[in-house]
Amino acid sequence: MSKRKSTALWARIGVYAFLAFAAAFFLLPLYVMLTTSFKSMEEIRLGQIFALPSSITFDAWRAAWSEACTGVSCEGVRGGFWNSVTIAVPSVVLPILLGAINGYALSWWKPKGSQWLFGVLMLGAFIPVQVMIYPLVKLEAAIGIYSSLPGIVFVHLVFAMPIMTLLFRNYYAGLPSELFKAARVDGGGFWRIFIQLVLPMSTPMLIVAAIMQITGVWNDYILGLTFAGRENQPMTVQLNNVINTTTGERLYNLNMAATILTSAVPLLVYLISGRWFVRGIAAGAVK
Repeated sequence: MSKRKSTALWARIGVYAFLAFAAAFFLLPLYVMLTTSFKSMEEIRLGQIFALPSSITFDAWRAAWSEACTGVSCEGVRGGFWNSVTIAVPSVVLPILLGAINGYALSWWKPKGSQWLFGVLMLGAFIPVQVMIYPLVKLEAAIGIYSSLPGIVFVHLVFAMPIMTLLFRNYYAGLPSELFKAARVDGGGFWRIFIQLVLPMSTPMLIVAAIMQITGVWNDYILGLTFAGRENQPMTVQLNNVINTTTGERLYNLNMAATILTSAVPLLVYLISGRWFVRGIAAGAVK
C-alpha cells in the first residue's frame, strides 16, 4: 500500500471515529431519558443510570400524558399538546406565506423603499426577544388580544418575519431572471407569477422554513408563558409545571417521559424531512 493511500485510510478512520464519538456524545442524554422513562422508581433508586430497565413499564408515559399535575390541574401534558398544535399551525403557515411574498417582492419587483424595508426587517432579526416582550404586552393589551390565541400567534408572526423574508429573498434572487422576464412578457402580474411560477419552484425553501418555524414555535417557552394565557399554555409551559410542581418524591421516570413527549414533534419533523432540509439549505438558504 502506497504512503498516500495509507494516509487517506487513516484520515478516513479518524473521521469515522470522530463522527461515532460525536453521535454517542449527543445521543447519550436521549438514551438515559428513554431508559429512565421505562423504569420503575424502585429501579431508579438503585442509581444505575446507564443500565437497561430490568422490566419495561409504560406507567410513567401514561401518567405523563394524562395524569401528571401541571399546577392545579392533573390532566398531564395532553392538553398542552393540543394547545401547541393550535398555536403552531397558524404560527407556521402565516409567517411562511408572508415571508415568501415579501421575499418575492424584495428580490424581483422591488417597490419604492424596498431596500429600507429590507433593512428594517433585518434589524428586527437581531433584536433580542426579551427586549420586545414588554412593548408587545402593552400593544396587545391595548388592542385586546393579550393572553389569547391570536395574541401568541401574532407574536410568533412578528418574530418570524425577518428570518422568513431573508430566506425566501435569497432563494428567489438565485432563480434565473429570464423566467420572470418571460412571465412578464406573457402578461403575468405580481400574483399570477407568484402563484403559478414561483411557489411551485419553492418546495425546498418551503420545507426549510417549515422545519425552522415548527421547531421554533414548538420549543418556545418564554413567549408561550407570557402571551398565550392560562387557557392556551403550550406543551413546554406545562412540562415546566409538571417538573416544578412535584411535591415529595421526584418522579424521574415521569419527568423523562413528559420531556420526550414534549420534544417528539420536532424530532419527528427532523427525522422525516431531514434530507429536504439539507437540500433547501444547499439551494440558497444561507446564500
